[in-house]
Order: sequence, then structure tokens, then C-alpha cells
Amino acid sequence: MAATKMARSRGTTVKENGTRIEEGLNVFKSDNFDADAFVQSKCTLKEKEIRQLCSSLLDLKKASAEEMRKSVYANYAAFIRTSKEISDLEGELLSIRNLLSTQATLIHGLSEGVQIDSLSLKVSEGSAANGLSNLEDSELSELEKWSLEFPDLLDVLLAERRVAEALAALDEGESVVSEAKEKKTLRPSILVALQIAVIECRQKLADQLAEAACQPSTRGVELRAAISSLKNLGDGPRAHTLLLNAHYQRFQYNMQSLRPSSSSYGGAYTAALAQLVFSAIAQAASDSLAIFGKEPSFTSELVMWATKQTEAFALLVKRHALASSAAAGGLRAAAECVQIALGHCSLLETHGLALCPVLLKLFRPSVQQALDANLKRIEESTAALAAADDWVLTYPPSVSRQSGRSPATSLGSTMAYQHKLTSSAHRFNLMVQDFFEDVGALLSMQLGGQTLEGLFQVFSSYVNMLIKALPSSMEEEANFEGSGNKIVRIAESEAQQIALLANASLLADELLPRAAMKLSSMNHGNYKDESHRRLLDRQNRHPEQREWRRQLVNLVDRLRDTFCRQHALDLIFTDEGESHLSADMYINMDGNVDETEFFPSPIFQELFAKLNGMSSIAAEMFVGRERFATLLLMRLTETVILWLSEDQSFWDDIEDGPRHLGPVGLQQFYLDLKFVICFASQGRYLSRNLHRVVNEIISRAMATFSGTGMDPYSVLPEDEWFHEICQEAMERLSGKPKLINGDRDLSSPTASVSAHSISSVRSHGSS
Repeated sequence: MAATKMARSRGTTVKENGTRIEEGLNVFKSDNFDADAFVQSKCTLKEKEIRQLCSSLLDLKKASAEEMRKSVYANYAAFIRTSKEISDLEGELLSIRNLLSTQATLIHGLSEGVQIDSLSLKVSEGSAANGLSNLEDSELSELEKWSLEFPDLLDVLLAERRVAEALAALDEGESVVSEAKEKKTLRPSILVALQIAVIECRQKLADQLAEAACQPSTRGVELRAAISSLKNLGDGPRAHTLLLNAHYQRFQYNMQSLRPSSSSYGGAYTAALAQLVFSAIAQAASDSLAIFGKEPSFTSELVMWATKQTEAFALLVKRHALASSAAAGGLRAAAECVQIALGHCSLLETHGLALCPVLLKLFRPSVQQALDANLKRIEESTAALAAADDWVLTYPPSVSRQSGRSPATSLGSTMAYQHKLTSSAHRFNLMVQDFFEDVGALLSMQLGGQTLEGLFQVFSSYVNMLIKALPSSMEEEANFEGSGNKIVRIAESEAQQIALLANASLLADELLPRAAMKLSSMNHGNYKDESHRRLLDRQNRHPEQREWRRQLVNLVDRLRDTFCRQHALDLIFTDEGESHLSADMYINMDGNVDETEFFPSPIFQELFAKLNGMSSIAAEMFVGRERFATLLLMRLTETVILWLSEDQSFWDDIEDGPRHLGPVGLQQFYLDLKFVICFASQGRYLSRNLHRVVNEIISRAMATFSGTGMDPYSVLPEDEWFHEICQEAMERLSGKPKLINGDRDLSSPTASVSAHSISSVRSHGSS
């Protein structure tokens, strides 16, 4: 029930925080937002309000950053895809333009050739008619002869793969064509033939370069030269795609020698694979920048290609390294694989490629699975030890941790060696300390919150087992979530039961929070000055960790309340269900006045003895943590008195019963409550709440007595009389009897009632 309410309150708090942040953001979204007026309105704030405003602004900053990150990730793929489509469309348009230009040139050349041939034919016929048929054709110029020989030259250069010379020849041919069109230095038929030769040779050279780029043996300088030449031919999109594909084929070929096996070490496989993949991506990025520069279309294609290769890499790592580790709860092995992959991937940032978010998104489910399995293993291992725990506090055994390192090498373990715990709590603490050794991957994947929540659930399960170890707790088991049917050895003695509280309080107050501090951004150095280290702990603790620690303390409070409720019921009720604290024990006293010896009632004597014994036990168990022992005694005393205050049957008999509370009964009732105040004050566990409730009970009893027509102040002795009886009772019950002063008969409640005692009683009743 308590856990359900706690979870509901957490959910409500999260929802309210989200609503508050959303309302805060609405102020800045308004079109009429005036920054100067907003700042001016906040200038009159007090220090506390300024701190609240700073905290609110930090929350808004985090929310804004998170919203921007989500927006970027949501739209980045679409942006890259659109850029790639635009780039492809530009390439196709360029190809179409070249084809149209070529077709227009051919058509124009053919039309001019037909006209010239027709004109020459007419001139020849006319000349023949005029006697000029013997005139020979004019001879070819040197440029026309070169143009006729140019196609053969290109064929030779292509056959011999002399790319540079072929490119120079093509440039020269295009220059000749351009000049011939302008100056009419070539016959149309020769011009058309030259243009066709240049176009065909360009296409053949492009195909030849593309084929060379696709060969696995083409690497380094040769690959870059081929791609650069293809780009210079005007086919940039094709050249860039071939460059990326060449790098892909190369690392795919190299990966053939990388064969993962079930017995291989996951970190080694991840490192080898990351070296192949990310070095290929880095080289591709360098080649792309060197050849194509920072042109957006090519940069976008590079980013999409690199993202695709990163995703493929992540899938391989998950299949061959992370899957087995995650299933077995090997959080350290999984975290190591992730850190290795992120280390190689982060090197790409120098090339302008931030691909770590892609890896984190893909690795997150596997690491979360390992996290859950690891927490489950801690819970099950601790439960198994709790079934055999004898609930005796001891110092931790001198054994190495699971990681093989000495316990003294860890700050958390060093602190653990200063305290006593039972065997199951020692095991729980050591496993948690080991669990937090490697948290880098958890932080980078934003799993810190889930880690704290998971550890809280595991600790809650352990506290449930501690509650089950208390006697007479079987009827409450159904209210504890996660307790299941786990068998726990019962803590029979009070020392064993207080040891349960020592386990929970030490874990919640010191050991678990200290381990969880590794999730914060502070430096986890070993500080020689203990006070300086504690100051840093307080200053650097994040709000979510403060809330998490508060939840841990609430679990300990639930265990303590169960402990106190059980002991209070044992005091108040017999095994047959009859009450030791009933109205009859006070109402029936007035019939036996002569036999009455004023002394605290037996149930309050037992309460004092129990608290006295627990105080001695707690003093040994809570060395250096006396406050928790004080709170335990305070809470147990409050539980008994609150039960008396809220027992309706008791007050029904006192106020409305057939017999009324008489003077002697009122005196005994007043003495019992003063006895509680006296020993609680002497033991230094008298709380304001206990003092208030006792005064309310006294006032209610005195009001009931006044209803009979008698003045309660007239029958109550001086406070000094009650105080002496209480002191004598404490000394006798503690085994330190004290001789009674013969001048005063402590058994006589009819001592003079002074004005001082009446005013004192009235002051207590009104406080």
C-alpha cells in the first residue's frame, strides 16, 4: 500500500513538473514577449525567489535542449534524403543538358553539311557548263588534317590508359571545336566528326575510370586520381558515389578475415571491427573533402553513407558481442564494448561526422537489458543470502570483489569497512559498489535515471525481506510489492531485529548514495580530508539524486514503523488479544484507595524497560549514527502513546462508561504520562510531537474528570511529587534502587497541592 502511494506520488510529481515546465515555456512562445519587461519584473525578487527562478530557468534550458535534440534527430534523415534527391536530380539534369546540346550540335552540323554539299554540287555543274570542270578541289588545311587524325589519337590514349594525356587531349579537342564554331575554320563535316569523337571518347574514359575505381586493387592515390579525373569529366555525382562504394568494398573485403566466435572476447571483436569500419569512414570523409570540397550535396551523401555503415556496425556488435553479455547481466562487458565503439566513433568528429548519437540509440536497448539483468541478479543473490542470514552484525570479510580488485581500491568499499552489517547486507553493498564501477556508458546513453530507479526497486525488495524477517509480519506480506514467496529467516531477538534496522539505515544513508555519486559529474578522487569530501558530496548532488535518497529513507522509515508497531502491539495486547492498557485499570482504582501504592502502571514499566534495553543495544550498533537510534526510540514511544490517544474504546469507557474516572484513577493516569515524559526526556528522545500528544491526553482526561463536578487541580499533587516517583521508578527499574527520604511519603497522593503545581498543570494542559 505504501509503495503504491509512493509510486503514485512520484508519477504525480513528474506530471506536475512537466506541466510547470510547459507553462514556463509558453511565456517565451508568445509573439508579444518583451524581454526587458520580463527581466524588470524579476528584478524585485528575493534571494529565495531568485534561486527558484534560476532553478526554473535551468529546467527550461534542459527542456529546450532536449526538444531541439529531438527535432534535429526527427528531421535530419528527411533533410539528408531530400538533399540526396536534389543532388541526383541535378546530375540527371546535367546529363540531359549535355545530351540535348550534343543532339543540337549534330543536327546543326548535318544541316550545314547538306546545304554546303548541295551548293558545291550546283557550283560544279555550273562550272562544268562554263568549262571549269577541270579545276581540282582545294587542299585540306593543317587544322583539318589534325581534326581527322584526332579520333585515332584518342583511341590510342584510351587503350594505353594514359588518363592525364587523354584529359588534356579532350580539353584541346573541345577548344578546337569551340574556336572552329566561332571562326568557321573547319568544314562542317569535319567539325561534326570532331565533336562526335570528343563526346564518345569522354564517355569511354568515364566508363574506364569507373571500372578502375570499382577494382579492389585500386587504392590510395590511384583511387583518388580516378575519382578526381571522373569528376573533371563532369560526372561528379557518379564519381562521389563510386568513391564511397570503393571504400565500402574495401572494408567489406577486410572484414572477411574477422570471424567472431562464441568463445571470443566481445571487447576484442568490437575493437577490431570498429577499427575497420570507422577508419574506412574516416578515409572516405578525407577523400571526399579533398576531391569534392564542402559542396552540400556531396556532404549530405557522405553523412547518409556513414550513418548507414555505422548502423550496420552497431548491428554486428549487438549480434556478436552485446547480445550474450546483455542476456547474462554482464553490464561491465556490455559497457566496455559500448565504450570501445564510442571511442573509435568519436574520432570521426574531426572530420565533421558526429555519429555517436546513432550508436547510442542502437546500443541503448542492449545496455538497458544488461542493466536490468544485473539488477535482477543482485536482487536474487541478496534474497538467497537473506534466507540464511543470522542477522548478526559483523565487519565485512577480507575478500576481493567480483572484479578481482582489492576492496581497499574503491572508495565505497573503504567506507564499507568502517561499519558493521549482516552477511546479506554486506553482499548487497559489495554487489552495488561493483555495479557502479563502470557507469560511463550509462551516463552517455542517459540511463542514469533508470539506473537509480532500478537500484531503488532492488533496495525496496531487500527492505521487504527485512520486514518479513520481523516476527508477526506474515499478515502484512500481501501489501509489500515484489516480496513474492521468498523465504527469510525470522529475527527472534531484539538485537537481531535492531540489526535489520542497522542494515537498512546504513545502506540508505551512506553506502548506496555514496556509490550513486559516481553517476554525477563530480571528480571521484580520494580526498584525504573527510569533511572536504562530504562537502563536495552535498554540493554536487543532483536534484534527482536528492529525491532518490529521500525515497531510500522512506523505505527505512517503513521498516522502522513496522518494527515499532509490532513492539507496541506486543506491549499493549496479550497473546489472547486482551489489552494491558484499558480504562478499567484507572476507573477501578478508586475502590481500593487504601491498598494503592503509587508507581507507574505495569505496561509503562515494560515500555521503559524495553526502551532502556533497546537503547543499550542501539548504542553498540549505531556507533557514530546515534541520531538513528534516537529516532527509533522516539518513534516507538510515540507509537504507544498515539495508540492510547486514538483508542476510541478506551475513551468511550473513560468518558461515557457507567463508572467515572475518580481522583485516584486520575492521579495514576497523570503519573503514567508524566513517567513517559520523564524517561523520554532523560533518554533524550522526547519529541515535540510526543510532548504535544501527552499534554492533549492529560487535558482530555482532566476535562472528563471535570464533567463529574470535581476540580481536577484539587486532587492532583504537586509536580514535584510526580517527578520524585518517576525518578525513583526509573532507578528501581534500571537496577539502581534509591533510598526514599523519610520526610515524604511517596505513596501518599494527598500531599499539599500548592499554587505552583496547579499553575504547572495548567501550563502543560494549554501547551
